[in-house]
Amino acid sequence: MELTLTRIAKRKSYTIGRLAIDGTYFCDTLEPTWRDIGPGGKGRKILGRTAIPEGRYPVVITRSPKFGKWLPLLLHVPQFTGVRIHAGNTPADTAGCILPGLNRKPGHVLDSTRYVNLLKQRIVEAKERGEGVWITVE
Repeated sequence: MELTLTRIAKRKSYTIGRLAIDGTYFCDTLEPTWRDIGPGGKGRKILGRTAIPEGRYPVVITRSPKFGKWLPLLLHVPQFTGVRIHAGNTPADTAGCILPGLNRKPGHVLDSTRYVNLLKQRIVEAKERGEGVWITVE
């Protein structure tokens, strides 16, 4: 299964994106501010306030010690650890993680818990079919 997160609005205090599953729109996303911290980038990471670098990452579901529940985890993200896809509504709810939902208000996503649960279900089904799950962030 291929997830694609396309960032469409890079604002001063947040980043809005669109998440697709196998090429079909699934929901919107909210992340912290995007800074070009990748190879050759001129930005620098600010702990807890920087979106992850663009790239392709494997996704697994593990139990989050912080949230006490099973959540998607992105692996091998340069300069980051513990990057999850979890529920939240505002930039204050993410420290580098991806918040899924519906972007109906600037700088916010709504119905986030619903979209986390739907996404988890889709990932589990893919894993049960023996598929790898990857996310490309662009």
